[in-house]
Amino acid sequence: MSIRKLLASAAVGGGAITALNRWLQATATDLQPPLNGTHHTEDWRGMDITSTEAGDPEDQTLLLLHGINAAGSSGEFRAVFNDLAEKYHVVAPDLPGFGCSDRPPLRYSATLYEEFVADFLAEYDDPAVVASSLSAAYTLDALTTTETTISELLLICPAAIAGPEPPNQLLRELFRLPVVGTGLFNLVASKPSIRHFNADHGYYDMATVTEDWLDYEWQTAHQPNARFAPSSFISGYLNANIDLGETLSELAIPTTILWGRDAEITPLSQGRELAAEADVPLVVFDESKLLPHVEFPEDFVALLDKQFSDH
Repeated sequence: MSIRKLLASAAVGGGAITALNRWLQATATDLQPPLNGTHHTEDWRGMDITSTEAGDPEDQTLLLLHGINAAGSSGEFRAVFNDLAEKYHVVAPDLPGFGCSDRPPLRYSATLYEEFVADFLAEYDDPAVVASSLSAAYTLDALTTTETTISELLLICPAAIAGPEPPNQLLRELFRLPVVGTGLFNLVASKPSIRHFNADHGYYDMATVTEDWLDYEWQTAHQPNARFAPSSFISGYLNANIDLGETLSELAIPTTILWGRDAEITPLSQGRELAAEADVPLVVFDESKLLPHVEFPEDFVALLDKQFSDH
C-alpha cells in the first residue's frame, strides 16, 4: 500500500471513530442523580461535587462512599439508601470525576481521592462511614493522615490495589487521547462491556440488575470527560499506597468488613487475611460478589443496624 493510500485510510478511519464518538455523546442524556433525597452541589477545589442527603439530621450521620469503576456513582447504594434514611441521616456523594460531579480532564490520582475523602468526612461531626472497594483505602488514609474522626466503619470488599502495579503511564495517556482514547473508552463502557463486567465481577445474580440501572451506568459513562477518571483507574494511578491490615489494626474505630463469598477481583481469601490481621469481624454474604449491599439490601441494613447497636 502506498503512503498516500495509507494516510487516506487512516483519515477515513479516524473520521469514522470521531463521528461515532460524537454520536454516542449526543445520545447520552443529561445525567440525573440516582438517589432520592435532597441534592446538593458544593465547590471542592474548583469542582462542583454533588451529593444526595436524606433522613433526619438529628439522627446519626451515615456517609456512603461508592467504589470506583468506569460507571461508578453514588447509585451503588440505590438498593439501601431509602431504608437507611428511615433511621440515619444519610449522605452519599459522587466522587470527583464520577456521577453528577464535575469531570475535569485531570490526571486523577489516589492522592486526590484521599484528600477529597478527608475533606468530606471533616464536614460532619463524628459520622459513621460505609466505604466500598478503593474508597475504603482512601478512608483509612484520611483517618491516619488527618485529625478526622468517625464513630463506626463498615468496609465492603476493601481494596488498595485495583489496577496494574506499578501504574501504566502509556495506558493512561492512550485513554486520554481525544479520538482514539475516547473510542477505546467507549468500547470499555459499551452496554455489552458494562453487562459483562456486572455479570463477571459485580453480581452473583444478574436478575438483581434492572435494565434501567444498566442504562444509567451507560449514561454516566458517556457524559463529557467521562473517560479521564476511569483512565487513571484502569492504568493503576488510583491504587492507594497503604497497608489495609496494618492501618486497620492501629485504628481504635469499631470496624466490620463485608465480603461477597463469590467475589473474584478481590477474593474472599483476601478478606479473611485482612480481618485476621486487623482483628476485626468479617461478615460473608453467600451468593454475592463485589456488591452484596445491592444483592441483599435487607441483610445489609440489618448488619449495619447490628454493628451500630453493638457499640
